[in-house]
Amino acid sequence: MARRITPLLLLALAPLAAAGLSGCGFMAKPQRPAWRANAENACLAEKRVQPTAYVQFAPEIDGPGICGMTRPLKVTALQGGAVTFNARATLDCSMVAELDQWLADVVQPSAMARFGQPVAQINSMGSYSCRGMNAQAGAPLSEHSFGNALDIGGFVLADGREISIVRDWTRGEQQVKDFLAEVHGGSCRHFTTVLSPGSNAFHYNHIHVDLAMHGRNGDRHICKPVPRDVAPPPGQDPQLVAHGPDDDDVDTPGAQPPLAAFQAQASRSVNDSLILAAPMPPVRPKPSALSPEGAPKDWDVTSSIRPHR
Repeated sequence: MARRITPLLLLALAPLAAAGLSGCGFMAKPQRPAWRANAENACLAEKRVQPTAYVQFAPEIDGPGICGMTRPLKVTALQGGAVTFNARATLDCSMVAELDQWLADVVQPSAMARFGQPVAQINSMGSYSCRGMNAQAGAPLSEHSFGNALDIGGFVLADGREISIVRDWTRGEQQVKDFLAEVHGGSCRHFTTVLSPGSNAFHYNHIHVDLAMHGRNGDRHICKPVPRDVAPPPGQDPQLVAHGPDDDDVDTPGAQPPLAAFQAQASRSVNDSLILAAPMPPVRPKPSALSPEGAPKDWDVTSSIRPHR
């Protein structure tokens, strides 16, 4: 014979039922920090990026968790088609606009001065991907999770010559090494995070650039390793060569986003970044390094090589 459930028992069971529903996914979805939408909306309102045959708006990416962006852009080339990507990249408006300006201000002038020809292609190793920093399980979300970062594995010049960061950063011809050093130093004037070989073990084969908000007011930058001075190109005035901070489609959505994708974040960590596209190198000894004398206090600069924590 079935027992009768009294109203008093129903009242006692109600909180347990509510908790069970929350555990089954009925909780409110976490929201992205407001600064991300504000930056995206401002870039679009200012028309910093115009749709072309090479830059196309795509449907909103909303989740999992707080991953995604409201108006993602699918990009196959920058500079009006003059600089292609090796594969389509998915980026937000601010990153597309800043990459275009970085090419004009830093990459192409250096390539013309050192090689007598422009860069024709960026070899990307990753753009949008909902994952933790350095593709580590349980890590805070990478800026790649918001289309706010790009990993650069190298460049191709107009004559087809390939410049590889993993090969040429330390072992390339002098002009190539100096070109990459100028790209690194110039990147620190355009992006809020720049991590290149020598920053830590995870960035031995590429340059990571992003526009993360560091610090409460976004007034802090990360530029690693310390930009180095290089000899000027032949025939150029040494005083015209300056480095360091002035005052920082490979669509890989990932089958299983990290737990951090379901938790709202308001700030980023210093090691924000990247997916590895090649095996890890052997552990290298940590050299002693000091921040350059006179570097602005809001810049986090180091040339030490440290394992990811």
